[in-house]
Order: sequence, then structure tokens, then C-alpha cells
Amino acid sequence: MSSDDVPVNLAVPKTDATLTVRVIKSFEYRTEKSLILHHVNLETTTVGQLKETVRQAIQTQPAWKPYRNVTLDTIKLYTKAHGAKTTNLIINLDHDEWIFEDDSKTLAEMGLENESEVSFFNRQLYEDFKQHPDTKW
Repeated sequence: MSSDDVPVNLAVPKTDATLTVRVIKSFEYRTEKSLILHHVNLETTTVGQLKETVRQAIQTQPAWKPYRNVTLDTIKLYTKAHGAKTTNLIINLDHDEWIFEDDSKTLAEMGLENESEVSFFNRQLYEDFKQHPDTKW
């Protein structure tokens, strides 16, 4: 494999990654907005720090005003670059082992790499949606 053939998720160092955080307001209505984070150091940034960074963006950026009333407490891997995506448009309902349970672990320890996508949501709303995965539109 030549250097031109290396996928971008492997070519970019884990100290300078780009992540997409899919902030989910409603599972039933598929209300989601993506926050792109550049220059994330996956080796030093913890799950808890990522949550706080996203919460801070929601509280300070005007475009996120409709999301300020949602309690966001859980992060789950959605997909990695060049990986398979779920058929569910809002979140992958399988692979509960992809939920990031430990806020003290680094993103690299959780398996993230450049151009990974994660979902950030309310755990209780997720559990309710898993029991009754009906969309309202």
C-alpha cells in the first residue's frame, strides 16, 4: 500500500483528529444536529471532556438554542471513517457495547480515530426508544 492509498482516518495522527458529534434531541422525530470538532487530541481528551465541550458549544452558540433544554448524558459510537453505517437514520440501536460508559477514558482508548462519528443523547430517551422504535414522521 503506497502512502497515497492510506485512508484518511489512519493518515491523520490521533493528536489532530476531526470528530463529528451527532447531538440527538428526539429519537422519535429524528431531530439531530451535527457538531464538527477539529484538532481533537484523541490521546488526551477524555469522554467527560468531550461531553463538556459539546455542552459548552450548545450553551454558547446561537444555532444550538433549541437543544439547550435536553439533558445530554451519553455518548455512543455511530461509525468510524470507512466503516459500515446503521440502517437507522438517527442512531444504531444494536451494539450497546459501543456506549462510552467511563468518562475518565480517553477517546483513543474508546477506539476513536480521525473522522469518527459519535452520538450524544439522553440515555433514558434512548432506552425508551429501543423499547418502542417508532418514528413520528
